[in-house]
Amino acid sequence: MNEVLETMTEQEKLILLTNDDGIQSPGIAAAARSLRELGRLVVAAPREQQTSAGRSLPVTTDGKIERVTLDSLEDVEAYAVGGTPAQAVLHALLEILPRRPDLVVSGINYGENVGSGVTISGTVGAAMEAAALGVPALAVSLQIFSEDWYAYHDLDFSVAADFTARFARAMLSRSLPADVDLLKVDIPADATPQTPWRVTRQSRQRYYMPYLIREGGWQERGFVSARVQVDETSLEPDSDIYALVFDRVISVTPISIDLTSRTDFTTLEMLFEGT
Repeated sequence: MNEVLETMTEQEKLILLTNDDGIQSPGIAAAARSLRELGRLVVAAPREQQTSAGRSLPVTTDGKIERVTLDSLEDVEAYAVGGTPAQAVLHALLEILPRRPDLVVSGINYGENVGSGVTISGTVGAAMEAAALGVPALAVSLQIFSEDWYAYHDLDFSVAADFTARFARAMLSRSLPADVDLLKVDIPADATPQTPWRVTRQSRQRYYMPYLIREGGWQERGFVSARVQVDETSLEPDSDIYALVFDRVISVTPISIDLTSRTDFTTLEMLFEGT
């Protein structure tokens, strides 16, 4: 029996916090500080860096679970999981937590998650895994101007943590509308507590443009990296990219786990008539 089960009351809100940067990321510690006053907080996050893991569930992970202490947060129950962000959520729901949590928060991520590549994000992937199991989820990312998404930069997460708590508090007190399974929140690097937020759509534009790093032939090690590339001329003005990059406001994107196209089914059927 874990400590959560021993001491929780039925009235307490249960919050699961995870991320994709790894259990020792300063971003997850900042989120934990802001969330622990909202209910019983339990952290279950990947043991190692898992940026860009998406919602993957690889069979090569070991699934080992270790009790750890977050930075200066001895009172927060935290577990390092040998797996991806989505797997950390599954282990938490299946064996760590005493019951289904009231909310899953993923973040605070190093780097924004906007545009058509959101399904690559381990931050969003963890939230999607929770949402697919019927748990309201919040994915929070802080914009960075570096293109090194794998190191722990010296960032001020205080504003992002404040907004994480604001949205989490609202989600704990009321239900999301129909067809909104999770919220994706992206915070500008220069945001302040007074920065406004805006509900946005996910842009269809590719934000992180991939490029190859390889020295020598195919037998040498190759690595696909990415750089930010935005085409303002074709960018949707109501999108997450536009809000974050050009208007410098906080982007709040409602996401559904229903990935079905919104096309007219009759039009699609006519396209394939006679086949």
